[in-house]
Amino acid sequence: MSSIFSRFMNDESGATAIEYGLIAALISVALITGAGTLGNALDNQFNNLATHLNVSAS
Repeated sequence: MSSIFSRFMNDESGATAIEYGLIAALISVALITGAGTLGNALDNQFNNLATHLNVSAS
């Protein structure tokens, strides 16, 4: 029984998978944040453009 426990404690293959999972999660959060910021900036830009076009057309 103690050999099974010591083998389990020395096995680090799961740690690598967890590290890759954490890296993927951080990259996903960064991409979502960047996409949200870019979306808001584009929305503001198009709203300003629409306002200028409406003023010019009047």
